[in-house]
This record gives sequence, C-alpha cells and structure tokens, in this order.
Amino acid sequence: MRQAGIRSKVAKKFKATTNSKHSLPVAENVLNREFKADRPNQKMVSDITYLWTDEGWLYVAGVMDLFGQKIVGLSMSERMTKDLVISALESAWLHGGRPSGVLIHSDRGSQYCSKDYQALLKRYEFTCSMSRKGNCWDNSPMETFWGKMKYEWLHEYRFKTRDEARAAVFEYVQIFYNRNRLHESNGYLTPDEYYHTGSQKAA
Repeated sequence: MRQAGIRSKVAKKFKATTNSKHSLPVAENVLNREFKADRPNQKMVSDITYLWTDEGWLYVAGVMDLFGQKIVGLSMSERMTKDLVISALESAWLHGGRPSGVLIHSDRGSQYCSKDYQALLKRYEFTCSMSRKGNCWDNSPMETFWGKMKYEWLHEYRFKTRDEARAAVFEYVQIFYNRNRLHESNGYLTPDEYYHTGSQKAA
C-alpha cells in the first residue's frame, strides 16, 4: 500500500465492547461455530459495536437469525449497558413471533452475563451460548455483518449527532441489508426473502 500510495479510508478509532473481566457466570460455547440453521428461530447470534459522532460514542446491539442472516433485533444507545442488549433481545423475540427454544450466542461480556439478561433468556426459554475468551471467530457472522455495515455503508460519514448515526444504521439494516442486499449463501435472495420463505415452510 505504501509503494502504491494507497491509504486506508477506514477510521482508526477503537473502543472495546467486551468486558470479560467480571465474576458473573459464563455459558458454554454450545453453538460451537455451527452457523447453519434449518429454519427461522433456531439459532441467533448477538453482538455490540460502536460508531463515533461529534457528540460521543453511539453503541449498537444487533441480533441476527442465522437462517438467512437476517437482522431481527436492533438497539442503539449512548451507553453500553445491559439495557442495550436486553432491548435488542426483546426486539428479536417480538419480531420472531415470540418463539421459544432458540439457541442464542454472544460473547462473554458483562452485559450478556448480567442477571437481568440471563433472566430474560430463561423467560423466553432460550438456550444461552457464549464465545470462548478472546475468540472473535466464535461469533463471526455478527463480526462480518458489522464490518459490512461500517466499511460498505458508513465509513465516509462524519456524524454530527447520535441521531444522525441512528438514522444511518436504521437505513442500512432495515432498508438496504434486510430488504435489498443479495447473499450468495441465500441463493442470491435477500435476508428478508430467504427468512420469510423459511417461515412459510415452517407454518
């Protein structure tokens, strides 16, 4: 890159979103990188990312259904708390038609290990799975999605406010990614099309 005079346009700002230095219980890696799902509401993955604005950080929590790689839960906040991931989980549960028996995977951050988040999983009858310590590959579908969102869609933006960033994230997820972005792994269907085809078969 130096020889060709090429410079990366990707922002260098970094902020850790996983605080695994806590004494809360940690779940086993039940998913174990088995990222293929046979139907909607079978396997989901969740994670937190962040965007810089002139007002400070905006934290984004997402939940992906591995059937079709559709984002079914989304939450944004200026604070990276347990409420952020709880809100995303509630969104995914409602969007999925209040399912039970879902295997949901995340990292072992304090937000996901919190008593309130774990209590909600039990209420929904979800099975909790967590990545091994320091192993981002155990949650690679969500990591890949965040990369697509930032580097394909948001990398040239400078957000003056958190509301501007929220609007851009919503547009990418709900307007472009779920409804219009084709996936080779989906047989060149969008996440929405693939997900709803599976929902109809299940019904």
